[in-house]
This record gives sequence, C-alpha cells and structure tokens, in this order.
Amino acid sequence: MSSYRYVMRVALIVAMGGFLMGFDASVISGVVKFIEPEFALSKLELGWAVSSLTLTSTLAMMLSGPLSDRFGRRRLLFFAAILYAISAIWSALATSFITLVIARMIGGLGVGASLILAPMYIAEIAPASVRGRMVSFNQLNIVIGISVAFFSNYLILRWGQSDAAWAATLGLGTYNWRWMLGVETLPAIAYFFGLFTVPESPRWLLLAGRGEEAKAVLTRAVGEKEAAAEIDEIRASLARDAHKEKAAIRELFAPAMKLVISIGVVIGVIQQITGINSVFFYAPMIFEQSGIGTDASFAQAVLVGVINLVFTVVAILFIDRFGRKPLLIGGLTGITISMLVLAFGFYSATYTLTPETAAGLPTEVQGSGLTHLTGMTYDNDIAFKEATRTVLGADLASRFESQLIGAAITMNPWLVLIGVLGFVASFAVSLGPVMWVLFSELFPNRIRGLAISFVGLVNSGVSFGVQLVFPWELANLGSGTTFLLYGLFAAVGLVFTLRTIPETKGRSLEELETLLVK
Repeated sequence: MSSYRYVMRVALIVAMGGFLMGFDASVISGVVKFIEPEFALSKLELGWAVSSLTLTSTLAMMLSGPLSDRFGRRRLLFFAAILYAISAIWSALATSFITLVIARMIGGLGVGASLILAPMYIAEIAPASVRGRMVSFNQLNIVIGISVAFFSNYLILRWGQSDAAWAATLGLGTYNWRWMLGVETLPAIAYFFGLFTVPESPRWLLLAGRGEEAKAVLTRAVGEKEAAAEIDEIRASLARDAHKEKAAIRELFAPAMKLVISIGVVIGVIQQITGINSVFFYAPMIFEQSGIGTDASFAQAVLVGVINLVFTVVAILFIDRFGRKPLLIGGLTGITISMLVLAFGFYSATYTLTPETAAGLPTEVQGSGLTHLTGMTYDNDIAFKEATRTVLGADLASRFESQLIGAAITMNPWLVLIGVLGFVASFAVSLGPVMWVLFSELFPNRIRGLAISFVGLVNSGVSFGVQLVFPWELANLGSGTTFLLYGLFAAVGLVFTLRTIPETKGRSLEELETLLVK
C-alpha cells in the first residue's frame, strides 16, 4: 500500500502540468468576448488569439519527446513550469493583439511539453495493474484546470460587476480579462517547486545507464521483487534494441509499426475534430448563440467544467476495470448523439425582433436603423447576423451580437445545454483520458518519446485548425452545420474503434510491444 501511495503522490504532482494545460487553454473562453472589441479583431483574428497557444504546443510536442529522451522527463517539466508563469504574466499585461498572441504562444510551449511528458512519465513509473488509472490523473488534472478556469472567469466577471470596494481597487471590472489570464501564475509557481519532490523516470534512468538509481525508484514504486522483474524486462527490451541506430522518424512508418501508428494518428485526429476544444475554448460564446445572455453563458460554462470533472473521475474509476475499448465505444456513441442534438436545436431556431424585444436592447443600437429588422423573421443564424451587419454595421453588430441574438431567437435553449453537457460527459469518459493512456501504452520503449511526439503533433495540429476556424464557422456555416460536422466525425471514429483498436488493459509495456509491433 505504501508503494501505491508513493506512485499516486508522484503521479498527482507530475500531473499538475495537466492542470496548468487545462487552465491555460480554457481561460481564454472568458477572454474572447472582451478582447474582440478592445483590439477590434476579425473572426479569424479572434480564432488566432485562441489557437496560437496550440500552434506552439504542436511544436513543443514534436520536440519534447526526443529532448526528454536526451535530457530526462523531469528536467523538461521544470522548463514547462517556467514557461507557464512567463506566459500568464505577459498575457495579463498585453497591450496589443500581437503581444497577447506572443504571450499565448510562449504558454503553448509549456502546454505541449507537459501534455506529452506527464503521461509518458507516469506510464513509466506506475505498475501495470493501475497504470491506466495513474495516467488518467493527468487528464483529471486537465479537467480540473478547465473547471477552475471557467469558475475563476465567472467569479472575476461577477466581482467586477459588484459594488465591492476591494474589487474596484483591483480593477476587476476594468481589467477583468487581464485578471482572468494572470491568476495562472500561482499554480505555475506551485508546480515548479512540486517537481523537486519527484524522481526521474526509472525507464529513462536505465536508458541513460543509471541502473542503481532506476532500481531505487522502481523499488519505492512497485516493491523490491516486482522492481527486479521490471528491470530485467526493460533491460531485455533495451538489449534487443542495442544494435539498432538511434530512433529516427522513418522507423515510425516501418511495416511493423503500421497498426500502432494508425491507431495513434486516427485517435489523435478524432479526439480533436469532434470539437472538444471548440466547446472548452468558446463555451460562453456557444451558449450565447442560444440567446441566454452573457452572465448565464458564463454560469453554464462553469457547469460544463463540473460535468467534465465528474465524468473524468468515472473514467479513472473504470478504465482498468472495463478496459480502454469499451469506454471509447460508449463515449463516441454519446458524442455522436449529443452533436446531433445540438445541430437539431440550432436548425430549429428562428430569429425575429419584435418592437417589445427591440426596445430592451442597448441604447447604442436603438437609433441605428434597428427598425429595418423589426418584424422580420429569419430561419437561421447566418441570415440574421448578416442582416444585423447590413443594418447596424459590422462594429455594432459584433459588439452587441449576444444581446441581438437573445432578443430575436426562438428556440429551446435546453437542447443546447443538454447537447453540450452530453458531449462533454461522453468525451470525458472516453477520448479525453483513454487517448493518452493508449499513447503511453502502444509504442515500443526505444521510440516511445518520438512516437508520442509524432501522434501528439498530429493531435495538436488538428486542434489548432479546429480552434482557428470555429468563430469563422459560426459566422459562415452556422451553428447547426458546425455541430453536425462534429457529429459525423464522431461516427467515423466509432466505426474505426469497433473494427481496429485492441484492448491493452493489464499488460506490461514490454508485453504490448511484443503483441502489437510485429
């Protein structure tokens, strides 16, 4: 039991990188509404402000695996913690769109490194019997970070609207989005100092020829008898690879790697192309499209974080009991259904401004030709937004888009809430934690760092594209079509999972290598 507690403690500390990743990525969801008018951003520029973090995280994913093979997992995690702190401070102090993007890109380097290295490290120290659960701690911390980001955004928004003297002194109303970005500095510092209490990965230590240190770490993690057996297994694996050259990218495309690379790439694409980061990074914007208003949209975003957290815990409890494949099948089925519900909800909406609802709009739009819209009915959000831009001008229409939609829309907002929460729950119990567990299990010891970096690169590249185009999709394709496309991609992923993905639970990394890499 003491070994289990030790591994759990180490895994939770290392997985704090996941917390910072989740916070850093999702805190922008509360910021987009304020930076769009402040910096006069187009929809693609807004997408760039969100997705720029993912662009550099993609680069970091590509480099962090090979660099960790050379310098060690732990050393690079220290570097990631420093980057998180720098990014948080600089983002909060950004004076222009360009400086904000640069600061976000610095944070992206930390995101990419921790996203690759934390699950890799945990998989290399955890016993096979609980490896899925331990690796899932990283995903758990990611969703806790997402939840905390949504909640802190909501609190800062409400405190900024209050009459409290302390809130006015801190400028929470005037500088709300800056505070949202800046509070990440505190957990980044805590992560940096927490890493001093964890050892280096035992498998990396053996790879580096530091056998006695590796034995000491593994003995604390799994017990003396099992540590000796694992060291023999690892050394045998390394001996088989001793005559081979240093891992090169071409090895990933060798015939023997076809199955595991195919699984890694497809799951990496499906995890992002089904729209998870559109929901996490633009949650208030999505809820505003249903007409519920800004405050309610921020409150519902908090609920998204809570559901994400609850169902991630469910996945951690059952991933080593039920296995990876059943969770993927159930989750992808739920994602498909949830996205179809969202698409139906928005396809069934109509938009009509009545004299009564128009009278409740802000005074800035009252005398700007609003009467030309009154009494007109539009069957979709694209037509309504185009009409508002024509009548009010692009600037006013963008600044007051939420209020205009809220005044005109007729739909069942519960469909949007149920669809989003169902999607998040399905993702959290499947693609969220299972993908990283699979990544940590599928690839041979010698090229694990390179292989995880490669599939992580694919995953992050797709994520960047999804985040970048989401505001453009809402403006040009409409909400219904956007979510329908996500649902169709989830259906494709479900078919692939049923036909191709093997079960990996309960097997050692060396055993999986023998079975899957022929």
